[in-house]
Amino acid sequence: MTSSILVTGGLGFIGSHVVVELLIRGSDVVVLDNLSNSNESILDGVQKITGKTPLLYIGDIRDPAILKLIFKRHDIQSVLHFAGLKAVGEGEEKPLLYFDNNVKGSIMLFDEMIKANVRRVIFSSSATVYGEAISVKYNENMLLKPINVYGKTKLMVEEVLREMKRAYPQLGIAILRYFNPVGAHPSGFIGENSNGTPNNLMPYIADVASGKKEKLFIFGDDFATPDGTGVRDYIHVKDLALGHIAALNKLETNFDMITVNLGTGKPYSVLDIVCAFEEASGKKIPYEIVPRRQGDLAEYYADPSLAEKMLQWKTSFDIKAMCEDTWNWQKYKIKA
Repeated sequence: MTSSILVTGGLGFIGSHVVVELLIRGSDVVVLDNLSNSNESILDGVQKITGKTPLLYIGDIRDPAILKLIFKRHDIQSVLHFAGLKAVGEGEEKPLLYFDNNVKGSIMLFDEMIKANVRRVIFSSSATVYGEAISVKYNENMLLKPINVYGKTKLMVEEVLREMKRAYPQLGIAILRYFNPVGAHPSGFIGENSNGTPNNLMPYIADVASGKKEKLFIFGDDFATPDGTGVRDYIHVKDLALGHIAALNKLETNFDMITVNLGTGKPYSVLDIVCAFEEASGKKIPYEIVPRRQGDLAEYYADPSLAEKMLQWKTSFDIKAMCEDTWNWQKYKIKA
């Protein structure tokens, strides 16, 4: 039986880009996805990029039957866990759904993983676990105090993993805290493909540029930032995917417990992104300033130095590439 890597949520935005890098690496990949915020058509793009197609199971991490089936049929050596709900606003409206899906679902996955003697897991966490930090430059030693339901579910899963490491020292665990993933694969064949209205800035801007949306709504222009709009750390999704490969390489040589930020350390404002996207697309992005959303912070960005030190990983794509690749993906979707 060939050893494989299980990627939950492997047809989603980040998961699909990690699947591409795993296939390029030569790994045998098994994907589990319930298609709640993804589409099987992403497999076509993966195949165009890599010449390979991962084995897909359509199902939910909260279904023990499909988990047992996968772990029985395949010699899974590592689990990369991306499956989860991620819309902050929806989490506030439907907290029970988010705790059930993100926390209970993760526990069910980890339980079957332990039973199958899988020894490595990489978890897709978030900078939202920090909440409102004293410094705008977030490092891994800061107090963990999330201010929304989504962030709380991520922190709870982190705590589960820390207790798992205590109880099962033989496990290798990597917790990767993302900042703001954007962009698309440089080929233009895969990118963010949310079902419904995009929740994040870059795909919304792309929809405005392509004419799907009338205008962008910018939440607040009175923050204590250079242009008054919120400042964030945007990271290209390919850089993020390569961060997962670096973490997997680390765990394959050392069954350690790793918790690191994945970001650029170079923040941009909302208006910075708008201007860069206009340049990349040649399209004007109309926008309207509306009141701030409750809980929005003025500015935060990653201190990525620990990831650079522990994983020998650093970002290479700038804001220009982030916008150009997003626009190429948008044009590809329209043609398809």
